[in-house]
Amino acid sequence: MLDMNRIKALLFTPGTRPERFAKAESTRADGLIIDLEDAVGPGDKDSARATVAEWFRQRGAPARKDFLVSVRINSVYTPAGLRDLLAVADLLKEGRAPDALLLPKVESAEEVGLVARHLKGAVPLMGLIESAVGLERAFAIAAAPALRGLAFGGVDLAADLRCTFAWEPLLAGRARVVQAAASRGIGVLDVPFLDIQDGPGLSAECARAKAMGFNGKLAIHPSQVDGIAAAFTPTAGEIEFAHGVLAAYEAASGGACTYKGKMVDEPVVIAARQVLARVSPA
Repeated sequence: MLDMNRIKALLFTPGTRPERFAKAESTRADGLIIDLEDAVGPGDKDSARATVAEWFRQRGAPARKDFLVSVRINSVYTPAGLRDLLAVADLLKEGRAPDALLLPKVESAEEVGLVARHLKGAVPLMGLIESAVGLERAFAIAAAPALRGLAFGGVDLAADLRCTFAWEPLLAGRARVVQAAASRGIGVLDVPFLDIQDGPGLSAECARAKAMGFNGKLAIHPSQVDGIAAAFTPTAGEIEFAHGVLAAYEAASGGACTYKGKMVDEPVVIAARQVLARVSPA
């Protein structure tokens, strides 16, 4: 079963560029998102869909068994999205379906359920929260049985909220998406950082997102993957502290104790276990 809690970086690639699909496996990304939505113009939807379907049919053995190859389809409330869903259903019948689907602009748990029923629950689903309505219903969406994770679609959300696409105006939205994911124990990824040339800015935003509870971030260029993977991988100091906390708690037979002058009780132990769970690759 797909565990998005262990994913740090997913790399977007346009569905019109199949020569890039396999190359993504050579990066530190945990997976690839082949995009049929925003990265494909209205006049290219049908050709991109056919190209992607054929690539899955011809795809050989993956270079990395742990590499997630997913597809962002168009909204199922659009003709293009319905055609995307039918194409994935055909691939499923042939045993060639993507590892997961990313659903854009999700606004209800029923929408997630509709897609799941068409795919017989056999393809894990991730949902992008990208609108004011989706944000309001984030907790219900997170509870949809077929959903394995959420992603914060900050660019579209900023437009819908009529706010600036920046950290402070979107802080409440980020917090709500993290809380919704946490309420169901599913993973949650932050919005892509749009300035491909600004490595320090990317690192700073990753640090903020990690502190908020995001377990990873979406990437729009291969050059961003290393920085994202590094930012969301626990540091040597964090790992050492987590091991120390668990050892101290065990020595205290599960009672409250201290480690390096800090109080250790059950919530601290849970946080330490979460750190260690993120050490191994997705």
